[in-house]
Amino acid sequence: MGTPFFLRAQAAAARAVLRLPPSVLVRLAGGRPVARDGCVLDPQTQMLTWLAEKLGRAGRGRGDVAHERVEFDREAAAFVRRESPVASVRDERVSANVKVRVYTPRGAGRDASAVMFLHGGGFVLGGLTSHDPICRALAHDTGLVVVAVDYRLAPENTFPAAADDATEAFRWMVREARALGIDPTRIAVTGDSAGGNLSAVVSLDTKDDAVRPRFQALVYPATDSTWSFPSMTTMATGGLLDRESVGWFRGSYAPDPATWTLPRVSPWFASELAAQPPTLVQTAGFDPLRDEGEAYGEKLRAAGVDVTLKRYPSLSHGYLNVIGTVTAADEPWNDLVAALRRGLQTPA
Repeated sequence: MGTPFFLRAQAAAARAVLRLPPSVLVRLAGGRPVARDGCVLDPQTQMLTWLAEKLGRAGRGRGDVAHERVEFDREAAAFVRRESPVASVRDERVSANVKVRVYTPRGAGRDASAVMFLHGGGFVLGGLTSHDPICRALAHDTGLVVVAVDYRLAPENTFPAAADDATEAFRWMVREARALGIDPTRIAVTGDSAGGNLSAVVSLDTKDDAVRPRFQALVYPATDSTWSFPSMTTMATGGLLDRESVGWFRGSYAPDPATWTLPRVSPWFASELAAQPPTLVQTAGFDPLRDEGEAYGEKLRAAGVDVTLKRYPSLSHGYLNVIGTVTAADEPWNDLVAALRRGLQTPA
């Protein structure tokens, strides 16, 4: 396992390399652009993927869980390069199983709008450390209170632990809105990858609650554990997430195949979607999860939900973790920020 200093030095060196001209990056990282399924990989992302392979950092599930978690946290913190001052950051206890971290932006008044953030990491990795830079940036850029959820991880806690914790955290935000300084009727849910899955699950779980999410933003979400869509094969390799890693995550969180068609594991299989909140779905071109995320967005739209669905064809799964480092990641980030602000301004 590398030392923190060594990993920081690697990250600094990688960021320096990524400032080279795109043509040079492509020449260094294989000699030709990576093109597949109508998508051409962004040169900076191509270089990051190439470096990960050369340094033995490609893929997840190659080592023990404790090692993977430490490396994931360090890498995520190293590559989000944003200066994002906020007014305050504090940790709160929801229950014996769930903690949250509350980021209050500068200028936030009473009854502020809020975003519940659910981190990615395949239900196995990640937490308050890995996504702290993202949550600071989200609070800073949106002006919204951000509540990051530290849900239980697999394989120690298999399904439905993470799903239960996510929904518990949302209902806690509603109950504790006054203490948090937020308006309970103006809460959005968002997350990346596994967090996108859990955001969708929260919206499904609370469809009959008196107070539900006002908006949901699903960033390259996992929505179908049966692997029924083509990108699980066409984009099995070549990006920052591969099919083998997805298999390790699935086997850790939902080891029983009988659960894979349950909507709380695979939101794609939900049948009653008309009550879902307005939705943003973002996908990456080079991502095994691309097609299932888009299919869920289309299914919501067919049910009458207001859906904005956008693919970023040159990017790979994980682009949220490289904002400020990979230039092309700025577009989806800015789109996410704008959608959250707009979604919480819309009358219920």
